[in-house]
Amino acid sequence: MRSDTIKKGFERTPHRALLKACGLTDADMDKPFIGVCNSYIDIIPGHVHLQEFGRIVKEEIRKAGGVPFEFNTIGVDDGIVMGHDGMRYSLPSREIIADSLETVVRAHHLDALICIPNCDKIVPGMLMGAIRCDVPTVFVSGGPMEAGHLSDGTPVDLVTAFEAVGQYKLGKITDLRLKEIEDKACPTCGSCSGMFTANSMNCLMEALGVALPENGTILATSPRRRDLVRQAAQRIVALAKAGGPTMRQLVDFEAIDNAFVLDMAMGGSTNTVLHTLAIAREAGIDYPLERLNQLSEQVAYLAKVSPALSTVHIEDIGRAGGISAIMHEVHRRNPEVLHLDKMTVSGETLRAIVERAEVKDEQIIRRAENPISATGGLRVLFGNLAPEGSIIKAGAVAPNMRKFAGPAKIYDSMESASEGILDGEVNAGDVVVIRYEGPKGGPGMPEQLAPTANIMGMGLGESVALITDGRFSGATRGACIGHVSPEAAEGGPIGLLRDGDIIEIDIDGGSLNVRLSDAELAARRETWQPVEKPLSSSWLRRYRKLVTNASKGAVLES
Repeated sequence: MRSDTIKKGFERTPHRALLKACGLTDADMDKPFIGVCNSYIDIIPGHVHLQEFGRIVKEEIRKAGGVPFEFNTIGVDDGIVMGHDGMRYSLPSREIIADSLETVVRAHHLDALICIPNCDKIVPGMLMGAIRCDVPTVFVSGGPMEAGHLSDGTPVDLVTAFEAVGQYKLGKITDLRLKEIEDKACPTCGSCSGMFTANSMNCLMEALGVALPENGTILATSPRRRDLVRQAAQRIVALAKAGGPTMRQLVDFEAIDNAFVLDMAMGGSTNTVLHTLAIAREAGIDYPLERLNQLSEQVAYLAKVSPALSTVHIEDIGRAGGISAIMHEVHRRNPEVLHLDKMTVSGETLRAIVERAEVKDEQIIRRAENPISATGGLRVLFGNLAPEGSIIKAGAVAPNMRKFAGPAKIYDSMESASEGILDGEVNAGDVVVIRYEGPKGGPGMPEQLAPTANIMGMGLGESVALITDGRFSGATRGACIGHVSPEAAEGGPIGLLRDGDIIEIDIDGGSLNVRLSDAELAARRETWQPVEKPLSSSWLRRYRKLVTNASKGAVLES
């Protein structure tokens, strides 16, 4: 066992003495040492219940013949840090989480790992760190939040609360309605109830093969979630004793394909692209961004979930058959697109899991022959504004906005854009441009949920588009294009735009262009000066120097 490095031989007498001070016995020295990477933190609703899950995992590991060692990661709640400078720490936290996990597992030569994430950057951060360590690993998430309901029965969630700000500003809702939304949008612990980033990543882990079936959909408050936690703990001991499969044996090119295929079918968050590209890079996989459009053409959009459809939430997907049922219909429609012979941590192939799944509600998960659309819910756009690509959640765009052109209304920060939208500076037909908010420019690529929700709340969602070198919350909907690369801070074309330039968006054609000649863009580049925001944080200054752009997953240069 790997852990023999710290526990075997007379030379390790002092090491065993320290381990015994932690409560270990001589008998424990012959058992696998298993890390329990927990992301419990009091300020994230998706994580407030994870101390309990840690206790369950450790009990089950001991029963199965392993020795658990629990440690924690940090976490940032993207909703709470949204719309102010705290959001600049969100994406950088992914790197801290990955580094922290790697540090504990490699420093102590642990034999295996079970990860308990749930929200936002925590899931991809743990995945990145686990791939570096390449030991047998099982992921089991904290589970999704229940959807809220107002007194009149209207379903609500976090995006409802953000969009209510714009509605209130326009006088469309009363103080009482605003307060009721605040009180009922997030009724339980768990990852926010729509197909936002956290739930998208928790679902994708099933397709990657690193989590057990139903990981993405069983509610945080359900007794079945506790049962899943117990099963995951039992599986990691079995994998530790067997010596694998390890993370790199599971997460290969085909597994990344499977994750993106699922993403297309369920219309996941655009952030999944950023994170899955980063995960692929950690695994040493060269995964071209262009491949997403190839997959999108082969995969139908089968499940529309909030924010694309406000009445459907993750709990509905679970009730309708879960992620396995979505993949079942993907396979029925195109038997060639999923790599079903991939092994998973369950001990079964993906094929065995998918073939026994079934759709239980065709209104929630469409049948293969009756898709929402014939192509996937995500799209990569290229053009003279995005030579290295940009991302849009195509499944959450109104039909009249799929091809759109309009004059640019430019803001050099998220805060100024939010203020401008609420102050009435943006009119129907405009294309809002928010730049210098990429990985370097932000820094930290802050999510733009506040301005996009303000556009929706003010009734401009079907007449105004938005592009940014930043990114969006999974709760964003509408003609919102993010991850524009290269970003403004590194001299990308988005940094050369001026108010009034005509921007052309063609989602189905896969293009994002500004109506300017190459000569004009070159002339503007000659006089361009970057905007560099002052930073008091030494960590963010280091991050800004090392981070790559979104087309490379916003990973740090090594």
